Amino acid sequence: MINKELLAKLCEVAGAPGHENRVRKIVLDEIKPFVDEISIDNMGNVVAIKKGRENKKVMIGAHMDEIGFIVTHIDDKGFVYFHTLGGFDPKTLTAQRVIIHGKEDVVGVMGSKPIHLMNAADRQKVPTTKDYFIDTGLDKKTLEKIVCVGDTITRERKMVEMGECLNCKSLDNRVSVFILIEMLKEMKKTPPYDVYAVFTVQEEIGIRGANVSSMQINPDFGFGLDTTIAWDTPGSTKQEQVSALGEGACIKVMDSSTVCDYRMVAYMKEIAKKKKIKTQLEILPAGGTDTAGIQRMNPGGSIAGAVSIPTRHIHQVIEMVNKNDVRDSIDLLRHCVENLNSYNWKF
Repeated sequence: MINKELLAKLCEVAGAPGHENRVRKIVLDEIKPFVDEISIDNMGNVVAIKKGRENKKVMIGAHMDEIGFIVTHIDDKGFVYFHTLGGFDPKTLTAQRVIIHGKEDVVGVMGSKPIHLMNAADRQKVPTTKDYFIDTGLDKKTLEKIVCVGDTITRERKMVEMGECLNCKSLDNRVSVFILIEMLKEMKKTPPYDVYAVFTVQEEIGIRGANVSSMQINPDFGFGLDTTIAWDTPGSTKQEQVSALGEGACIKVMDSSTVCDYRMVAYMKEIAKKKKIKTQLEILPAGGTDTAGIQRMNPGGSIAGAVSIPTRHIHQVIEMVNKNDVRDSIDLLRHCVENLNSYNWKF
């Protein structure tokens, strides 16, 4: 159904914003036989081109970076302090294992005040990232031979299979990197338009890579690829859940950074119906994706939409997707790209 080994490899590797090197290497190794051209721009975006039959361009963006941290200080005892790269809920840091990427990788743990020593006020306090530090078990002198201010830090977690689901860190957004790789491998016929498959950088800190690539490519059509909230868990209501695991790939209608082109939404719904692909519609009240850059950061804009992958526990180390939704997302994206010239795009 899907290549779980490749997806695990992509998720487990480190790639904080601006430091996507290890992810980029996997991407390059996987896509080389399946595209006509590959380039890497000054920011580190990978731009892979599959030539089409007609002189139009479609850009697909999937970001390689994950939320992480950066070292800001090492104190006299060797404890490491950090600043976040991307959006964290501080309470999710408790008891986590991390990796500091210095001259070599150093494992550490997130530490905070023990519950045994907390007073009543401490226990009522909502935690902040300032309440945490990283303990590597090394003294300052030893640690500073390997780690310095500015080194990045990522979370440590292996992928596990849970029924029809996969659980790991960084499924946001390595599952989309995986989907884009697999789409390129499965696209056997020449597409109608030139396909620019862009594996972008620094999305988690402001959609930076997609903005640059879109300005360079100036696409006629665009697709963002990213995870979306699946709050189909206890405590939610139907109107709040955004999406649900096992209900198919999401066709994005809007998020806080993008109102998708209504023509693209209608087209994607039509393709899903024709190809019998299970889908659901996504309206995300908060949070943005590369779709925004693809749609607007170019002269005249592009006709843009997005395929979103329902994901539980986003921005934690226990992100979860359904294997069937991943399969549906690959199929939806490929069929949408392969049939773009079949639709009447006039207003």
